[in-house]
Amino acid sequence: MHFKAFAVTLACTTSLAVMPALAQTKVTNQGITPTEIVIGTHQDLSGPIKTWGVPVANGMKLAVEEINAAGGINGRKLRLIIEDSAYDPKKAVLASQKMIEKDKVFAMIGGMGSAPVIAAQDILFDAGVLQLFPLTAAEFTYKFDPGKPQERLKFSNLLPYVESTRAAVKYMVEWKKPTKPCLMYQDDEYGKNVLDGFTQQLDAMKLKPASVTTYKRGASDFSAQIAKMKADGCDLVVLGTILRETIGAIAEAKKLGWDVTFLGATPTNIPDTITLGKDVVEGFYAAGAFETPYADTAKGKVKDWVEAYKKMFGTDANTQSVIGYNAVMTFAHYAKLAGKDLTGQKMLDALESGDPYLDIFSSPPSKFSKTNHLANTITQVQQVKNGRWVVIKEGLSF
Repeated sequence: MHFKAFAVTLACTTSLAVMPALAQTKVTNQGITPTEIVIGTHQDLSGPIKTWGVPVANGMKLAVEEINAAGGINGRKLRLIIEDSAYDPKKAVLASQKMIEKDKVFAMIGGMGSAPVIAAQDILFDAGVLQLFPLTAAEFTYKFDPGKPQERLKFSNLLPYVESTRAAVKYMVEWKKPTKPCLMYQDDEYGKNVLDGFTQQLDAMKLKPASVTTYKRGASDFSAQIAKMKADGCDLVVLGTILRETIGAIAEAKKLGWDVTFLGATPTNIPDTITLGKDVVEGFYAAGAFETPYADTAKGKVKDWVEAYKKMFGTDANTQSVIGYNAVMTFAHYAKLAGKDLTGQKMLDALESGDPYLDIFSSPPSKFSKTNHLANTITQVQQVKNGRWVVIKEGLSF
C-alpha cells in the first residue's frame, strides 16, 4: 500500500506553562509482572458491527502472536483479554470493570465504537488505565482538558470524523458541484461528529443542506429517510452510517430509481461494504485512511502479513484487521521505548515523547506529544470500482 500523506498534528492553544495539573496524572502499574504485560479490549463480536469487531480482534491476536514469538517486549510476553461488548455501551462498561478489577489490565487498547468507548472511559481514568487507540475517531478520544489530569490517559491514532468528513465533503463539493447536499447520520456520538464535519464544511463553503435526517443505532428500515431526501432534491448524500445501514440506504435509493451520489464517512470504507452490498454499492464513495490490503496486490512485509493472517484465521485480511494489528503494534513500540523497568508513568512519558511509530503499511507516522494526543489527520477519498476500493484522491487534510 502506498501513502504519500504525512501526519498533520492539530494545533493546541494551551501551553505547558499553564498546565501544572499534568504532573498529577495517576497511571496504574497493574498488569505488569516480570514475565508479562496484560492488555485488554472490548469489541463487537456478536452485535450489529461484528464485521468490524471480529477482524479487529483477529488483527490484535496476530500482533500479540508475532510479538511473543519474537521474545515479547523487553522480555515480557503480552497477554490479551478480549471481551464482547456487542456494540452496547452498558456491556462495554461491564466488560471494562471486569478487565480492570479481575484481569488487572495495564492498558485498554482498540476499544470498539464511539458510544461504548465514551460510556466506559471514565472507569478507565478513575483506575489510571490508559485508553489507547480506540476504534472510533470521535474527538473525545484525543481532546483533553488540561485541568483534568486523568484525561491525559487517552490517545487516538485514527482519522477524526469531523476533520475527515470535512476534507472529503470539500473535495466532493469542489469536484461534483452539488447544489443540494444532504446528510443521513446515526444518532449517537459517532454520527454527531459526522454531522459536525458536514455542517461546518458547508458553512465554510456558504452552502446550506437541503435535508438532514437521522436514525437510531440498530435501525434497519431507511425508507422514510431516503424518500425525504429524494423529495428534497438532494444531489449529494453524505452517510454517517456504518455497514448494514450504508447498504440499506443505498439499496432503498435504487429501489426508488433515485440515482444520487453517496459519500460515506470513514467507517463505511471497508471490504465488507462491497462483500455484502455487491452491485448495490458499485460507484459508492467514502472517506478513508489507507488503501485496502488485497492479497493479490500486496508486496514485501505486507504480503507476508496477509499470508500470516490467512493462515491463522482462514480468511482474508481487511481494513479492520490492519487497524487492530496496528493498535497492538503501536502499543508495543512505546512499551519497548519505556524500558525494561516498565511503569505506567514511563509508558505515558514514552507515548508523549514525540518518538514516531512507523508501521509496515507505509502509513503516516504515529507521533504524540504532551499537548497533542492525535496521531494523524490525513484523509483519502475512495470509490467502489469493479468490486474493489480504489483511491480517487489521497493526501487530503483539514
